[in-house]
Amino acid sequence: MDKLNQPKKLAQSKFIVWSLMITITLIWGYTWVLMKASLDYMGPFTFSSFRFGTGALTLLLIVWITRLGFPPKRYVKPLMAIGFLQTTVVFTLVMFALMFVEAGKSSVLLYSMPVWSSLFAVKWLGEPLTRWRTAGLVSGLLGLLTILGWDIWLGQSLAVIAGELLIILSAVSWAGANILYRLKVSDLPKIQSSAFQMLFGVIGIFLATLVMEGGQSIDFTAESIYYIMFSGVLASALCFTVWYVIMSTVDMVTATISTLLVPMFGLLFSHLLLNEALTASIMAGSTLILLGIALTQIKIEPKA
Repeated sequence: MDKLNQPKKLAQSKFIVWSLMITITLIWGYTWVLMKASLDYMGPFTFSSFRFGTGALTLLLIVWITRLGFPPKRYVKPLMAIGFLQTTVVFTLVMFALMFVEAGKSSVLLYSMPVWSSLFAVKWLGEPLTRWRTAGLVSGLLGLLTILGWDIWLGQSLAVIAGELLIILSAVSWAGANILYRLKVSDLPKIQSSAFQMLFGVIGIFLATLVMEGGQSIDFTAESIYYIMFSGVLASALCFTVWYVIMSTVDMVTATISTLLVPMFGLLFSHLLLNEALTASIMAGSTLILLGIALTQIKIEPKA
């Protein structure tokens, strides 16, 4: 009974929930810099195979130590579908697109995910899209567009536009995985659900690697190994497990709109580590994103 009440107790502590959200968005934001830098050492699919292979092995080791074991049979197909949508599709398409699209812009496009998740949640989870939540999503989306630049489709090569469209498709795929998780496997232990969706998902990435990059050279250095270990253990194993905790605790809009912090942090780390400029549009867009997150937290109590 206590286990069933844990998500409810966690939901009552906004400080803990938002601390978790800020932690994972900081890590994910920094990881975008590493994902782009990894392309100097190996192909995009190869990096994703190493990243999620490391993440899956880390989680499976914890599953083994805690004796959680293999999930019940009824969860296997949903976990395979979530792994395909959230791990295989998202990170094969994103890593491929990074060859044509800047890291900062890629992260902004992927984190259009909250919009798709919120729309899907209305239809399949029955979560109301209130006036304040809608205003928050609109503000967040305007913030993303401001960071990108309103002339996003002008003066760009077809390769860049194709890459941007692939990233948007990734965002829709991730949103679908979020809904499927809430509908089918949210009652599983978070470590277990994260471990097996990642295991199933990395199989698809590995197959894509064999087809697209089989035989290509890999440059293992202290730096490239650090990229793999950080993104595998922290950004994948830890963060996606915490992500499932958050999605089981709060409503879909609150959970997903927090991820709009990721491109903000990604651009900040790009500025600090890669000397990329923090332009006026980035600052204005970031302000709109923070405003959007604040608006979704407004709750009007019904009159007695």
